[in-house]
Amino acid sequence: MTVPMGPTAFRYPQAARRRMRRLYPSDAVAQAFIDGLSEGDPVAEQFVAETYHGEVGAKRARDLVEEAQRVGIDNVPDAPESMRALFAEFEQLPDWVDPELVEEGAAVWRRWAYALGALGNAGTNDTYTEGWLAVPLSLSGGYAGQRALHRYLETSRWWIEVCRPGAILTPGSLGRNISLHVRIMHVSVRARVKQHPEWDARRWGLPISQSAMLLTLLGGSVAPAFGLFLLGHLTSPREMRAVLHFNRYCGHLVGVRCDGYFPETVADAWRILLMADAARSYDSADSGSELVESFVPAFEPGPHLRGVARLRATYHYRVQAGYLGLYMLPWNRRRYRLPSAVPGILLLLLRSPFIAGLEILRRVSPGFDSRWQAFNVRRWESWLEWQSAGKAAAFEAATPLRR
Repeated sequence: MTVPMGPTAFRYPQAARRRMRRLYPSDAVAQAFIDGLSEGDPVAEQFVAETYHGEVGAKRARDLVEEAQRVGIDNVPDAPESMRALFAEFEQLPDWVDPELVEEGAAVWRRWAYALGALGNAGTNDTYTEGWLAVPLSLSGGYAGQRALHRYLETSRWWIEVCRPGAILTPGSLGRNISLHVRIMHVSVRARVKQHPEWDARRWGLPISQSAMLLTLLGGSVAPAFGLFLLGHLTSPREMRAVLHFNRYCGHLVGVRCDGYFPETVADAWRILLMADAARSYDSADSGSELVESFVPAFEPGPHLRGVARLRATYHYRVQAGYLGLYMLPWNRRRYRLPSAVPGILLLLLRSPFIAGLEILRRVSPGFDSRWQAFNVRRWESWLEWQSAGKAAAFEAATPLRR
């Protein structure tokens, strides 16, 4: 295979591909993935350029979007054509969507609940070795320093809202509304980062590219489906396919297309993940270090906490460190200064037999399964409300880069 010229930081593993052909994607998928590293979201980009970054301004543009979400785009006479095009694409249900499978996938997220975010973020920290991911996040400041916890809480709100029963396919639901704001936010950050002198397009392609977002979706589906087995979450092959399908539709709402190379099977998803892992260049330098070393310490109990609140904060701090210890590759973990993962790993392993028992029970009792899902989401949301101290998620677009 002759791989087309793409971003130089993506070091396609040609020798390994020849030796272990079945472990990697087909030539066509590999080429599409490499092309996707330089592809964005044209429809949303046109809207953001004309409004958030144009004469309309960010505040008025957001007001227009929220008005259209309340009353419908046809009832907003001031909406520009680029906004109408964005809403038309957003509201169109793709032919490939299987509503029943989407809901099955949402139910998987409800069972994983808090564990989804913790494991998913541990996997994301593992990829902060790569400049294509770390530099945009460092420049925007979302997951850096003191803002790391706040952005994680915002993302947790999106996770919770899109996986509520029926929410992701219901027009006007909070989950769908947040998804559109996430899409706009990504486009705004992309536009600013690609013009920044620290961004090397020849090396990294496009910030927050189609293929970069695809890897994030796989990190929220097939990766936790396998990883959480260790902690008692017994996800079946059917449920793995469902959560992959659910993530594809979530991705559609936030601007991910990847037409022709979004994996339809769990095996194909893992082939893409293995290819991306083998293609690492470990070039994030200080940007990656800042992001990794910001996340778990952001959960450390503040000096103002006392009693039960301090115990609760300490528990989550240790558990988050445990997830990072379990799901960040050891040779990557050694690159950074991180809190001890041992107490958290012990906590996670000690409770895993109990979770496995509940997982077995929910398979023989549909009624218990429904209660198990609802219980997990309530606990997840209770943690979010407590951890965020009542502050609402904003998903602000057009925020200036921090440097």
